[in-house]
Amino acid sequence: MTFMITMEQVKELDLKGKDFLKLLDFNITDIQALILLADDMKKHKEKYKDSLKGQILGMIFEKNSTRTRVSFEAAILGLGGHGMFLSSDQLQIGRGETIEDTGKVLSGYLDGIMIRTHGHDRIETLAEAASIPVINGLTDLYHPCQALADLLTVYEHKGGFKGNKMVYIGDGNNVAHSLMIGAVMMGMDFALAAPKGYEADQEVIQKAQGIAKETGAVLTFTEDPVEAVKNADFIYTDVWTSMGQEEEAILRLKAFEPYQVNEALLAKANADCKFMHCLPAHRGEEVSADVMDGEASVVFQQAENRMHAQKAVLYSLMKK
Repeated sequence: MTFMITMEQVKELDLKGKDFLKLLDFNITDIQALILLADDMKKHKEKYKDSLKGQILGMIFEKNSTRTRVSFEAAILGLGGHGMFLSSDQLQIGRGETIEDTGKVLSGYLDGIMIRTHGHDRIETLAEAASIPVINGLTDLYHPCQALADLLTVYEHKGGFKGNKMVYIGDGNNVAHSLMIGAVMMGMDFALAAPKGYEADQEVIQKAQGIAKETGAVLTFTEDPVEAVKNADFIYTDVWTSMGQEEEAILRLKAFEPYQVNEALLAKANADCKFMHCLPAHRGEEVSADVMDGEASVVFQQAENRMHAQKAVLYSLMKK
């Protein structure tokens, strides 16, 4: 199963100065090129080590993180640049300065901004005000860098996408949205199993359906996880209670109890099915320990790929 574009086409990728807010802002060839570029950067680190020499990435965190902070800082350092951690409680935006003013001010100091925030409209406002590239480290609606890392992981295992099926089990959240869009852009079949009331955003679903018509991907939405995982090549899940949803924890635990990814559910998928998780994971809740730590799990490869995927984004947007 071969990839749809070549490294020669990757060299023609020109995203300089653009923002990376959601996968929908790019065409299919752009996303394919970013995946191949990330793969090349992972295999040939030395080739790119000074490609962003002297450039500064400001990293604004209005939500805490392990992987986003460390992977972005490691990525910019690995390209010869510098990462500057900017916690919102240490910035004036934490005391009422507008996001527009923040974007204009930081544009005079930095070469790029990564932000991990709440509402997606907030990052759009920042990007509109800033004159330098803005990268989405996570919003309540989308998590495109995670999806790019997920697609890189699929590519490493399958060498392509068409003919494979990705299944997401659990909350139809920001991770599910970006994964769904990315999968159908690549021509992968995609199924989402979620309890009633926790489905994916209908507008995002409609956009995914439009893309699927072009790529031939099959989309399935169901409340039955067993139905969803039939013929699955990848099963993906996320925590049942995300940051900011702590007050819903008891209700969510009850609603999602039948949606745990365990050995019994994994056995319903293809024999070589891989397990994926964006992390952090709660063993015994959304995933059993034997699956999380078992042979089918590729979660730590997936986590490492955040850094490589983000290197490709940084390089493509910020190179001089």
